[in-house]
Amino acid sequence: MPRTLEEEAEHHRAKMAKRKAVQDAEVASKPILEKGLLIVHSGPGKGKSTAAFGLVLRALGHGWPIGVVQFIKGAWETGERRALSRFEDLVSWHTMGEGFTWETQDKERDKAAAGAAWEKARELMARPDLRLLVLDELNIALRYDYLALDEILSVLTHRRPDLHVVVTGRNAKPDLIAAADLVTEMGLVKHPFAAGVRAQAGIEF
Repeated sequence: MPRTLEEEAEHHRAKMAKRKAVQDAEVASKPILEKGLLIVHSGPGKGKSTAAFGLVLRALGHGWPIGVVQFIKGAWETGERRALSRFEDLVSWHTMGEGFTWETQDKERDKAAAGAAWEKARELMARPDLRLLVLDELNIALRYDYLALDEILSVLTHRRPDLHVVVTGRNAKPDLIAAADLVTEMGLVKHPFAAGVRAQAGIEF
């Protein structure tokens, strides 16, 4: 016999109460209240940097000082850079790349730019007030061996304990994935570029 509306509501309340008890117990079992996370956004799908800048927006809502270092990008004036420039009291933004690797066609020049970006990242990590640091497209610099992976891992794993770091870019190195606290793989299902649609302001940049 079908349940009445009151019986259905009571069944739902009982089900959710059980679920809440399980969830509360799971949360209570975690002893670490706060920890600076190493977060990696990788994969062939769109949205890696977008997700990182969404996290920046959230952190800004809490008044955090934030650093951004872009390792490859540099040729385009992006919407996120324009928007975050309004928070210059909290956001220290550094675009250190010269554009996509196929644009420069000069490996030594790209390595020098990546080296300068990494030095800027280390400088920002040394700031005691910084709460979040985005290393945009660092994975690309590591993929092409513009920087030494061992040094990057050593610095990131020995950083200040309360500093959150986000690394973006496809083809994240396995050792970086192993060292990270949170890894998200963006999967490619469909992309408008395959249908002939070029990158658009407000969507891609």
